[in-house]
Amino acid sequence: MTATQVIEDLNRASNKAKSVILARFFKTGPGEYGEGDRFLGVTVPEQRVIAKKYRNLPLGEVEKLLISPWHEHRLTGLLILTYRFPVSEMAQKKEIFEFYLNHATYIDNWDLVDVTAPGIVGEYLVESGSDIGLLRRLAKSQSLWERRIAIVSTFTWIRSGRHQECFEIAEILLHDSHDLIQKAVGWMLREVGKRCGEDILSDFLDRHVNGMPRTMLRYAIERFPEAVRQEYLRKK
Repeated sequence: MTATQVIEDLNRASNKAKSVILARFFKTGPGEYGEGDRFLGVTVPEQRVIAKKYRNLPLGEVEKLLISPWHEHRLTGLLILTYRFPVSEMAQKKEIFEFYLNHATYIDNWDLVDVTAPGIVGEYLVESGSDIGLLRRLAKSQSLWERRIAIVSTFTWIRSGRHQECFEIAEILLHDSHDLIQKAVGWMLREVGKRCGEDILSDFLDRHVNGMPRTMLRYAIERFPEAVRQEYLRKK
């Protein structure tokens, strides 16, 4: 198995019309967060099929996909890691985890983060019994994408009914000025309400509603009844 074979499969699935739509959707224009990113026009379900086919691709070959200027090359490479991680021994999981972090500079759009961070970073930290010191460091990074990795990785704990990790990282990012971080924090807070309890989320919001950006708040309260949402927005 080689990266070249993966790329050939992706090229066969490419669609020029979709590539134009995706380039707009992921804000690739001058000064936008995805500036310069390039798209083949391959859907995520198609990429998942290809990633499963090449789940045993050597890390050296995965690296060739991650350093590519093409978005689908990078996403497919990352999906390969997510399919390999759960079926690996702990030593291999550590290797994948470290490989992921060492290549974080190429994980440079929100979808690349969101479909991979919980299943690799979050899962490794949970399974290895590590604390969230790494996530604290990432949350304070100058890199937009490392900050997003930090908060989205807490989804691993949220899914098991734990909220403390999310709240700690959310508090670090509470005043972040980038809307992609505000949306990600609000999303994770909303998941806390859904999976851990609305009363737990309400306690957090009552403490921080005046300090958090409106975008973050709107995402966090999406599942609340309309009257409760309006009350929080009035407080804001």
